[in-house]
Amino acid sequence: MPLFSDSFIERVRAASDVVDVIGASLPLKRAGANFVTLCPFHKEKSPSFNVNPGKQIFHCFGCHKGGNVFRFVMDYENITFPEAVQRLAERAHIPLEFEDNPAAQQVRGLKDSLLKLHEAICLRWQNCLASEAAGQVARDYLAKRGVSPEAVKEFRLGAAPDAWDDTVNWAKSKGFPLDLCEQAGLVVKKEDTGRQYDRFRGRLMFPICDEQGRVIAFSGRVLQGDEKTAKYVNSPETPIFTKGRVLYALDKAKRAILDVGHAVVCEGQLDTIACHSAGLKHVVAPQGTALTPDHARIIKRYVDEVVLCFDGDKAGRNASIRSFDGLLGSGLAVRVASVPAPDDPDSYIKAHGAETFRGILNRAEGYFDFLLKHLSLENDTATDRGRMVIVRAMGEAVNKTGNAVLLDTYAQKTAQRLSVNVDSVRTEFRKARLNAAPPPESADEPPLESLDEAEPLPRPPVAELWLLKLLLHAPEHSQFVAERLDPHWVTHPTVQRIAAVHFSLGADVSGLLSHFEGDDFARSLITESASEQRAIPEPEKQLADVVLRLRNAAFEAALARLNAKLSDPSLPESEHLDALTEQARLRTAKRKPLEPLGEA
Repeated sequence: MPLFSDSFIERVRAASDVVDVIGASLPLKRAGANFVTLCPFHKEKSPSFNVNPGKQIFHCFGCHKGGNVFRFVMDYENITFPEAVQRLAERAHIPLEFEDNPAAQQVRGLKDSLLKLHEAICLRWQNCLASEAAGQVARDYLAKRGVSPEAVKEFRLGAAPDAWDDTVNWAKSKGFPLDLCEQAGLVVKKEDTGRQYDRFRGRLMFPICDEQGRVIAFSGRVLQGDEKTAKYVNSPETPIFTKGRVLYALDKAKRAILDVGHAVVCEGQLDTIACHSAGLKHVVAPQGTALTPDHARIIKRYVDEVVLCFDGDKAGRNASIRSFDGLLGSGLAVRVASVPAPDDPDSYIKAHGAETFRGILNRAEGYFDFLLKHLSLENDTATDRGRMVIVRAMGEAVNKTGNAVLLDTYAQKTAQRLSVNVDSVRTEFRKARLNAAPPPESADEPPLESLDEAEPLPRPPVAELWLLKLLLHAPEHSQFVAERLDPHWVTHPTVQRIAAVHFSLGADVSGLLSHFEGDDFARSLITESASEQRAIPEPEKQLADVVLRLRNAAFEAALARLNAKLSDPSLPESEHLDALTEQARLRTAKRKPLEPLGEA
């Protein structure tokens, strides 16, 4: 894959007018300063797909897809970023300029080699399952589980022979280096002898594909063996496979997900295959891990709602609860479909039929209703201890959303479930919020690479969303804001980063999108903020009001922490006096009008 310098990418972007590029594929109609058409990414009857020539972006108000010209080409043609750059460069008759970076070219070459290897071994295992004696056990298992020949073909299922050197010998015969097979996780090297042997032996093989349908990893289910044998063995992480960023069957489900308007997430491959075979094509599964923020961001690119449908037992309910934190920061609405124990989706569909199972999905309840019911099953609501555990857990969970409506709604539902006073529950919910550890005020921003492992981010507060919206609609007032906005007053780290880039680089919307190319959450905030259709009167006055609200909210949060500190009877007298002094300073500062930072 070609590698391009930042300057070349910027030249291609400048030469590729978003209206011309999109207009070559879609019938655009002018609507005021913008252009509109039916969205190509979801079904709709009225056009909600907007193209903004001034900001050089597109945004759909129906499915919320958006971005710059590169993003449109990537999503519309289902290609990678480098492929989109190359295609647009050729369209603009700009000669390709490849980056002189031997290390990067070596990485790209390795990835291409791994993709070829995975495709070849997938075909080898497919043939084994279809016609070789070594695949008979797997064929019998699939017949017993009711997996149809059509599903076997669609999902490219295979069988790895029960031998220590089948893949080793196959690789040698096909000219694939064993070191490459080792990097792919297909072959393992024994430390003491250096001998290489097959990772997957005597297993039913499930190819794992990326969103473009390319095989990037495998999951193998044991068919014979003792209790010590792992039920599933998965590919290790490689340069082309990170398990926390891959959803099984998404390449086959993404169009159905757009059509239905939500994604269903099951636990495993056989559940997913059973759903697809029953006509429920909008179903995916995580790859041997709980749902991660990356999974959520991927789903959010398609829809705004996800339905969790795990096994009907206690372990399945706990899996749903573990998945919530990974979904929280994406802004996805979360529902939970409860399959009656002891069934899982696969066994339930086979026992009761697809339509009955579809009814379970349609009746999926909101996540917090599910959580309240689960907590009430796990704890004795007739005891003080049981009620305290339920209220505390509900308060901690709902507070993560930062949504006042949800807090009040579930304070009432929790009080009703426990037959207690709702004001008491509201008080406990507030305690849960105050007891949550605040982020360090002066902590360094983690590097972008580490954000994938961080706690999922909630949606930014309304005032911070308005800050972005006003900055992008009235960039001429950015200097006014930069002189008066202390970065610590912005609580959401993604908003902090976007504002910092905007202030330091003077980047417009398209430039911001290019800067945050690898951060889908940041890109969604930028396109959402830039796509405001209403005229915004007196933007400088509104910006001043927003900055003032952010300042006062920061002061109020600091005062709340000081009040909590002052309520500690063991606080030393010197610290008590310091806290009182700081409390007085903040109260005085809060009464002052907004001034440039550093002025009296």
